[in-house]
Amino acid sequence: MNKFHLTLAVLALSVAAAMPPRTASAYPPAVGILGQSRDCLSCHADNGPWRDDSKLIIDILDQASGNSLKQEDGTFLISTKRGEARTVLTVIGRVQGDDAPTPYRTGWLYTDPQRITEKGSLTKFARGWSVNLPMACRLVGDASKTYPGAQITVLPMTVRPGDDAQDSEIELQVMLTKGESVKGKPKEGMLGSYFVRKVRLTVVNAKEPGKIRSAARSPDRTWVAPHPGTPADPTSSAAPRPVDP
Repeated sequence: MNKFHLTLAVLALSVAAAMPPRTASAYPPAVGILGQSRDCLSCHADNGPWRDDSKLIIDILDQASGNSLKQEDGTFLISTKRGEARTVLTVIGRVQGDDAPTPYRTGWLYTDPQRITEKGSLTKFARGWSVNLPMACRLVGDASKTYPGAQITVLPMTVRPGDDAQDSEIELQVMLTKGESVKGKPKEGMLGSYFVRKVRLTVVNAKEPGKIRSAARSPDRTWVAPHPGTPADPTSSAAPRPVDP
C-alpha cells in the first residue's frame, strides 16, 4: 500500500468513527435475521383481505415426491438422516377462484423463536441445522402441479442436520401483501395478512453397525469349543455357547 492509499484509508476510518451509531435496518424478511423483533407485526399491520383459511395455501412439499409434509395436527414435519440434505418447497398463496384480490408478493421466514433475540448471527434457524434459504420475499406468479391455477409463490429450501443437530420446533412466519409501505411508516400504505405455522425438524439417526444381530452366526461373535476336537457347529446339539468379544 502506497502513501496515497494509506491516507485514503485513514481518512475513511476517521469519517466512519465520527458518524453517530445507527440501528441496522433491512427490507423484510431480512429484518427477521438482523433485528430482534418477535414477528412481522412489530412493523407491519395485519389488515389484509386474505383471512379465509379455506382459500389459503401455506404448504411445505417434499421436492422429490411432491408430497405435502403437513401432519394431522396442522404442523409440518421435515425429517432427514444426520448429515443428509433434504430439499423442500415452500408454497404460499391463494387457491384458484379466490374472490379476494390477488396478493402482490409473499414474504416468509423460518426461525427458531428461542434465537430471535440473538445478536450478530446471520441465521436464526434451528441450531445445528444447515439451511440455504430460510427466508424470502417473492412476487406471486409461480406454478405448482400440486396447486394448478393457484396464485402462489414456490421456492426450494435445503436443510441438513449436522453432528450437533437435535430435534427442534421452529416457526414459519408468513405475510401476504399488496401495495407499498410508506417510508418510515411501515404500518401505513401496505395491506398485509400474517400467519404462523409450526414446523418440526427431526433427525433420523442411522443405525450403528454391529448393533443388530440375527440368530445366525455373525462375524462379531466367537464360538468357543469346550475341549479340543469338538466341532464349532452352532446347529449341532453339542454346539458350544456363543461368547461376545
